[in-house]
Amino acid sequence: MTKKQNLLKGMWAENPVLVSLLGLCSVLAVTNKVENAIGLGLGFTFVLILSNVIISLIRKIVPDEIRIPVYIVVVATLVTLVEMLMEAFVPALYSSLGIWISLIVVNCIILGRAEAFASKNNVVDSLLDAVGMSVGYTGVLIVISLIREFLGTGTITIWGELQLKIAEGKFFTDFFVNPPSAFIILGLLIGTATLINSKRKEVK
Repeated sequence: MTKKQNLLKGMWAENPVLVSLLGLCSVLAVTNKVENAIGLGLGFTFVLILSNVIISLIRKIVPDEIRIPVYIVVVATLVTLVEMLMEAFVPALYSSLGIWISLIVVNCIILGRAEAFASKNNVVDSLLDAVGMSVGYTGVLIVISLIREFLGTGTITIWGELQLKIAEGKFFTDFFVNPPSAFIILGLLIGTATLINSKRKEVK
């Protein structure tokens, strides 16, 4: 696989949410506001990129018998760093995301990339893989949150006080900022992605 393919696969062909169906709990939980989606996406990106790079660097010196505990220690250390930085510099976002920041430690996308890719490939390829997967994951978070926040409130909260008020009125309903709407929107996106990928395979 070329470096370009390593970078691009996570954005669509092997998108961790829409294709691999991983990390769905966080996708469903935090996408009621665009700000939350961006915040978690940035935290996830930081952890995935650094964990992939670190694990690729140490892959030849870590015995197979303890590789999973070592991966978890690496990821947990990075997540702790993210928590400390968020609490110090963006406390409102830190409070809004709550436990979902800590749960990045057990996000199956991060551990999956560590085991399936970073532990078997060089640093550059592992970095590209992490960037692509992060863009794919964060992109889905943002798309869902854009739909939910717009339909639920008529606004889009980009960051803090930076908010776009697009419309207001009875057309918008609180249903879209509640958890059930996330299941419906995610299901529609997964269905659309599956249909597009099926059509592509037929063309080939």
